[in-house]
Amino acid sequence: MRMLRAAIAAMALCLIMTSFATAQNTDMAAAIQARYEKLGSFAADFDQTLTHKESGAVEKRQGKLLFKKPLLIRWQTVTPHEETLVVTGKEIWNYIPEEEVAYRYPPSLVQDSRSIIQVITGQAALTKDFDVKAEGREDGLSKLRLFPKEPAPKRVKAVIWVEPDTGYIRRASILDFYGNSNEVRFNRFSPDVSIKASEFSFTPPKGVDVEDRIDSAVPEKELFR
Repeated sequence: MRMLRAAIAAMALCLIMTSFATAQNTDMAAAIQARYEKLGSFAADFDQTLTHKESGAVEKRQGKLLFKKPLLIRWQTVTPHEETLVVTGKEIWNYIPEEEVAYRYPPSLVQDSRSIIQVITGQAALTKDFDVKAEGREDGLSKLRLFPKEPAPKRVKAVIWVEPDTGYIRRASILDFYGNSNEVRFNRFSPDVSIKASEFSFTPPKGVDVEDRIDSAVPEKELFR
């Protein structure tokens, strides 16, 4: 009887601790969302690392990111190859100078809460679309693992690293079904900066081919990678 009581007590304690941990994780995710609800814009310098699991290939990129609510984005890759992505409420432009081509896509391609750009800009619905698990501190940042409640092949799970004092996301990694990862790390992060509206407009340079895919639901390559 004593052993049975001890076992029941142990199970009850485990359930209490699990519930407590779940509540803490939810509170942390809610705090991050609350912070970004108050954030109107930011500018950042980023390092991006793309890792292909099967081949072992690793590609590193550097660039700049401008963000302004509701979802205005200018993603400028500088090295190793120049690429510009401009997102507005009407369209997405993807310009690759080396190929002398500019692609135009519908804005719906980046509106999925589980996409890398939604995560790093703090627009992902953490408490709604993810199960969140806190994993302590790493390099002075709070580490949270995100499990999409409805996984997609390109987004199986994610990890974010957050400034514990401010709630700002400074690093994020997205893992797809095949084990490939897309990691973005902010080296500089300036919140609530003034950004000119012209930064979020794009006109293809003269002589550049334009591939208009505004009516296409799927681009020929994944954006922001």
